[in-house]
Amino acid sequence: MAITGHNFIGKTPSAAGTTTFHAINPATGEALQPAFHEAMPFEVDAAVQKAAAAFQVYRKKTGAEKAQFLETIADEIMALEDLGQRYCAESGLPDGRFQGERGRTVFQLRLFAQLLREGSWVDARIDTALPDRQPLPKPDLRSMQQAIGPVGVFGASNFPLAYSVAGGDTASALAAGCPVVVKAHPAHPGTCELVASAILKAAEKTGMPDGVFGMVHGTSTAVGMGIVQHPQIKAVGFTGSFRGGKALFDAAAQRPEPIPVYAEMGSTNPVFVLPGALRQNGADIAKGLAGSVTLGVGQFCTNPGLTIVEKSSEGSAFMEVLSENIGAAAPGVMLTEGIHQAYERGIGALAQQPGVQPLAKGQTSDAVNRAEANLLTVDAAHFLNNKKLEEEVFGPSTLAIQTGGHDELMAVAQSLGGHLTASVFGTPDDLEQHRDLIDLLAQKAGRLIINGFPTGVEVCHAMVHGGPFPATTDSRSTSVGPAAITRFTRPVSFQSFPQNLLPEELKDDNPLNIWRIWDGERGR
Repeated sequence: MAITGHNFIGKTPSAAGTTTFHAINPATGEALQPAFHEAMPFEVDAAVQKAAAAFQVYRKKTGAEKAQFLETIADEIMALEDLGQRYCAESGLPDGRFQGERGRTVFQLRLFAQLLREGSWVDARIDTALPDRQPLPKPDLRSMQQAIGPVGVFGASNFPLAYSVAGGDTASALAAGCPVVVKAHPAHPGTCELVASAILKAAEKTGMPDGVFGMVHGTSTAVGMGIVQHPQIKAVGFTGSFRGGKALFDAAAQRPEPIPVYAEMGSTNPVFVLPGALRQNGADIAKGLAGSVTLGVGQFCTNPGLTIVEKSSEGSAFMEVLSENIGAAAPGVMLTEGIHQAYERGIGALAQQPGVQPLAKGQTSDAVNRAEANLLTVDAAHFLNNKKLEEEVFGPSTLAIQTGGHDELMAVAQSLGGHLTASVFGTPDDLEQHRDLIDLLAQKAGRLIINGFPTGVEVCHAMVHGGPFPATTDSRSTSVGPAAITRFTRPVSFQSFPQNLLPEELKDDNPLNIWRIWDGERGR
């Protein structure tokens, strides 16, 4: 299909604004056609108002109906013939990455559909009445999760599909029963429009109300703030920088009606390599770490940006192998010129911090937007005295923190803020002797990994992709996997309701055959 550069007010295309921009091919610097129209304030308002009207219809759709919608979105995405070409042109990512990310995106949609068809996710609870209880009778009370309302979603730069228009935030919001208004990412607006067309086509095929999905473009902050500050928006999903996520969070908190913002804002994902692991297979760990650091040109929120290793002969050998592999790494195309420039500034600023020493730099290139891998090191004392050293540098780099023993290692761990992941490499004896470290890291990260690297986020029921601040604005949830659905719901209790007025999920005869808690006991 032809890309138009329009906004979508529900299913209605709109291009009222005169301010336009183009997607840029990051591998060549070429401007891509067509021009995209930045949404006017009244277009943002219209998209949200349509979503609010659609909510009154969509919230009443059955789990099976919403599941069919999600499955049809997945089918329509797979049917987009030009999606791969546009994805690669706008992101600089290879076709193999496109194939994998598209597969992940449609799998996630279908996984939410399975959740909806089974139905027990609503957490139905029934406490039956005790009319003869003394001194006061107990009423009949029943509760379940219900949709919160229209949701604003902000696509990420580094995943044009899986964390974008039909990514995890949109999938979980639609699964919950919430219409979605997406702020398309200006780095890949054509990819966004193609996926939006698939969602709108699926909505039409499955009889969903106009406004169940809308999308607006813009390079200015005004468009995104227009969504967050709109009184009909009831929650926001965001993946991106700390600066951007914190600004949205603050704006949402200052509204007359504050709303939750589920912002994933980056992380340096510390990797601890314990002494026994260094002795046993330090070289292999170093090679694997270099591969994880440079995977996707380091443009993952789970990139291992901190490496903690002891000062010892084994530690020196580890650092030597790591340096060799970082130095041999080929340069890669970064997603945008702005991201590349920020990476270069970040590495430059990091290298100027007291005690920090550059150890290795990857192969260089004169081509546009190519980033070189970087390895830097610092001792534990300097790290502990400088919180700036923990901040994310988005790209293919890691800072190796060299510690003098268990006490310094624990001090480094204790000093850490919130992270998406924390990894520990160790032998069985290492892990037994460092139970205190593992226990501490469980308070610092959303996902703990033993003898593995953090890059790669499995889409499954047990995944937690989140973490304490500043990794996210709310550590109580995940942005990946079916558990993300409850970000966009709230519990509602029904007291003394007659059977005919109750939701199907709460009726005595359990017509949906879901798992429920009935007078304290779980069953069907």
